[in-house]
Parts: sequence; structure tokens; C-alpha cells
Amino acid sequence: MNARLETTAPETVNPELAIGQIAVQLPGATAVFRRLKLDFCCGGQISLRQAANDKGLNLPALLEELGTLQRPRTLPEAQDPAALIDHILARYHEVHRAQLPELIRMARRVEAVHREHPQVPRGLADFLDGMEQELLSHMMKEEQVLFPMLKAGGNAFVVQPIGMMRHEHTDHGEALERLAALTDNATPPEGACNTWRALYAGIAQLSEDLISHIHLENNVLFPQFETPQPAQGCGCSGH
Repeated sequence: MNARLETTAPETVNPELAIGQIAVQLPGATAVFRRLKLDFCCGGQISLRQAANDKGLNLPALLEELGTLQRPRTLPEAQDPAALIDHILARYHEVHRAQLPELIRMARRVEAVHREHPQVPRGLADFLDGMEQELLSHMMKEEQVLFPMLKAGGNAFVVQPIGMMRHEHTDHGEALERLAALTDNATPPEGACNTWRALYAGIAQLSEDLISHIHLENNVLFPQFETPQPAQGCGCSGH
């Protein structure tokens, strides 16, 4: 099998865009703006260039940092498990570790500020916190146990930890379905503030990333170390 994803070169962020627009369109940008004390919510109408000038920030350096949030979409040759594992670690494990704390922070803010709104996603922050703990535990087991075994060429017992990871992938897929239900498929209500919209854009990106992550492991990496068997679902409905 020779699986590749479409290659897309990272695009430079347009400094003339409003920072609120960038916050919504580029998951992860909110953490950068928050660190630099750039108001992307109530003050999100001004351009990134103006916001950087007002704060005395280095615009090229800021654009470069935002550019790193553009996620690579290339995939190594499927027959090279070590390269594929390295890709999974960099593209998904590290990204999930960065995604979830910022989503939890924004969810708590939205739940607090908009608690009277009929469509506020009550319980979302706690649910994301639970997802983070489950995912961190799962990734640690892969990094410390399964992936070293696979990089060493596998053995007769590797199907057991693979089976456990497949089972946990199904649990992650069910969590994504509950997350979609909590957020109306990551669709913010009319008139939602930039923080709410950025939160849901980040949740949509998390869902897409986690589905792709599970697919690569279930359908590309793991079968190279298993005996032939009927195709299995990943537990994700594609929400």
C-alpha cells in the first residue's frame, strides 16, 4: 500500500485581516494573541498589522509564529512504520497536547460570560477536560509501549496492545460524537462573539485531526503488524 495525503504548502497569514477573523479561521491563534495581550474578541475588528503596531510587536516574527500553526498534510510512505510513527507524533500527538488546554480555557470563558444564553454549551469545558485526560493517557501508552515495539519490528505479542489501542480509538470516536452534540456540530449561534466562534473552529479542527489520527493508526500503521482480518471501523462517524 502506498498511502499519501495531498500536499498543501503553508500559506502566509494576511496581516491586513482583522485579528478576530484570524482567531476564528486559524485554530491555535487565540493562544498566541492571548500571550501577546491582543484583544481578538471585543477588539477584534482591527487588522493584525495595526494591532501589532499598536503594541510595538515585531510583525514579521508574529506572522512567522502564526504560520507555524498551518498544519502539514504530507504523509510518509506507508511501508515505513518508523517514519509514519514520527509523523503521527509530530502532527497529532504534539498538536493534541497544544489544542486541548486552549479549548478548555475558551470553553470556560464562554460558559461563564454567556451563561444566560440559551445555546451556551453547558458542561463543555469539563467534557473537554475529560477528553484531554483520556487522550493524554492513550498517547502516553502508545509512546512508551506500543510505538517502540513497532519501531523495533513488532513481535508475536504486539497484537494485544494494538487491540487495546483500537478499543480506545472507538471510545475516542464516541467522545467526538458527544462533542458534536454538545456544540451543535461546532456551529456557533448567530451573533456569537469571536471567542465562541474561535472555540468552535478549534473544536472542528480537533475533531478533524483526531479522526485523521485514528485513521492513520487503525488503517495504515496497525495492519502492517497484524494478520489479515476484515476491515474495522475507527469508531468515528465523521462529524
